[in-house]
Amino acid sequence: MNNSNAQMVEILLVEDDQDDVFLTKKAFEQQKVTNNLHIVRDGVDAMEFLRREGEYTDAPRPDIVLLDLNLQKMDGDEVLEKMRADDDLKTIPVVVLTSSEAEEDVVRSYELNANAYLTKPVDFDGFLNVVDSIEHFWVSFVKLPT
Repeated sequence: MNNSNAQMVEILLVEDDQDDVFLTKKAFEQQKVTNNLHIVRDGVDAMEFLRREGEYTDAPRPDIVLLDLNLQKMDGDEVLEKMRADDDLKTIPVVVLTSSEAEEDVVRSYELNANAYLTKPVDFDGFLNVVDSIEHFWVSFVKLPT
């Protein structure tokens, strides 16, 4: 659902699986979500992007973060914990987008103040549905902090 009057949304995807990155990008393109999708492959890069450090000094502040839990260098729980402990980052909505359906992962994510927990679908149609849900709720309806 692309609204020509819609403001460009900055989305940070933190995902190390190349196939999931590809599917997510394609789903956003096909759904015509008005966004800038930024991709980092591990938790350390995610924190550098969010804090605008290293190669990310010119990075925009994301309006929303899509966060995988199973990451190299620093896992998603650690990223979420660090974000929520940082006054400059704690208001950025975080949607955990992971393959884990484990109850302990769901509970832990919400304990760390994730805004939502979504399980990654296994096929492209599922990714389209997830992106459509994200777009409808987080982009069209929710007032995001600036």
